[in-house]
Amino acid sequence: MNILITGIAGFIGSHLADRLLADGHDIHGIDNLSTGRIENVPDGAHLLVADIADGVPDGCWDVIYHCAASYRDRDAWELDTRTNVLGTIAVVREAQRSGARLVYFQTSLCYGPSPSSPVDLTAPLDPRGSYAVSKTAGESYIHDSGVPFTTLRLANIYGPRNLSGPVPTFYKRLTEGRPCTVVDSRRDYVYIDDLVDLATGMDAGGRDTYHASTGSDYAIIDLYHAICSALDMDPGSPAITPRGPDDVATLLLDPSATEETFGWTATTPLDVGIAAAVAWYAEHGVGETFTHLAQKG
Repeated sequence: MNILITGIAGFIGSHLADRLLADGHDIHGIDNLSTGRIENVPDGAHLLVADIADGVPDGCWDVIYHCAASYRDRDAWELDTRTNVLGTIAVVREAQRSGARLVYFQTSLCYGPSPSSPVDLTAPLDPRGSYAVSKTAGESYIHDSGVPFTTLRLANIYGPRNLSGPVPTFYKRLTEGRPCTVVDSRRDYVYIDDLVDLATGMDAGGRDTYHASTGSDYAIIDLYHAICSALDMDPGSPAITPRGPDDVATLLLDPSATEETFGWTATTPLDVGIAAAVAWYAEHGVGETFTHLAQKG
């Protein structure tokens, strides 16, 4: 198949490119490299360095995986709107023109600050903050477009190349000898290979939305201890801090519809996935980490 991946130099996009190239597909990608790394793009993929809001390359696409997103500055409303709304519209227009199926990666923060747990797919949307609001607006345009699509509302995805959230932040602070702040919240964690299994193994038909989640959640302190264990470090007694005003106490998604429809389950144990992420950080470094939250961790 002829496949376009937006955000191909980022975490999810580059892992998709690896798998799809290995499966024999022709892979093209677009990325503005604002948070992605050019070294993430695999040999054999065709990369266009550009901003999706300026337009998406024409092609005879069978599938478009829309991974590109702006999330690094919660006060950058204009940038988030440009990328996550106008950029998504540009992707939708190309899907309409080419007849491609569209796969969209959406944040589960679309459900707002206090969803009932576990979150069902019928739960009302209540996005807060620029990232969630703009990503949900982009999803709404996809739903309104008439193109065949699958939206995957994501639990916290982690693994090699991830530079957002607590995993790379804890690694960076621990290896630099700096103190860590552990927020009193819980999250559902899906390893990147499990997500790629789902995204590349779905049937082509329909227009629908699913959760990419394990159905289990962990306290952030559990994540911290797993990273310390992978580093063979004494975890000590990190500072535990209350959640910030824009953080969610727990975000546990119900994956039953995904499991029933696609026969998929996330199978990678947390300690195995964390060890793989830590090994990648040790080899490649972390550099700058990103978060959409006001409280940086």
